[in-house]
Amino acid sequence: MKIISTKLEGLYIVEPDVYEDSRGFFMESYSGAKFAEHGIEFPFVQDNHSLSVENGVLRGLHYQLNPKAQTKLVRVASGAIYDVAVDIRKGSSTFGQWVGVILSEANKRQLLVPQGFAHGFCTIVSNTQVLYKVDEYYSPEHDRGILWSDRAIGIDWPTSKPILSDKDQKHPLLKDAEINF
Repeated sequence: MKIISTKLEGLYIVEPDVYEDSRGFFMESYSGAKFAEHGIEFPFVQDNHSLSVENGVLRGLHYQLNPKAQTKLVRVASGAIYDVAVDIRKGSSTFGQWVGVILSEANKRQLLVPQGFAHGFCTIVSNTQVLYKVDEYYSPEHDRGILWSDRAIGIDWPTSKPILSDKDQKHPLLKDAEINF
């Protein structure tokens, strides 16, 4: 398993070891012991699974406030996404900066998104299924978001007309968002 650092401290791309043969493939999608070897330890408590039927579905940018902030380990079971994490840690030298990575069933990459980051993704293939582990349970009263199209962040999404939920259309700009990191 490869753990690859990004330009944002604490945000990692994970490349599992994949063993392929004529029957298909096998991989460990998560190993607490292997993560610990890299100094990364999160007590994951819940797995989430989403299906986006259409290409261009954008979900995000989401996060939970402390004390219910979440670390996420995101992967794609089928299809492909452009996965984005935005640093929203107020004291960070990279506050407001983002990283985008293509995660797909073909490349089997994962993104480890720590607490203090807003997270979102846009499907680039129809019928995409995304799986992610979190280290804190969902808490509606701590659930927050940032507008996907905030020009101050400047994310280069793969679509200009995404399919959004009502909730995701109404998130505030980063400068107006409630943040306690």
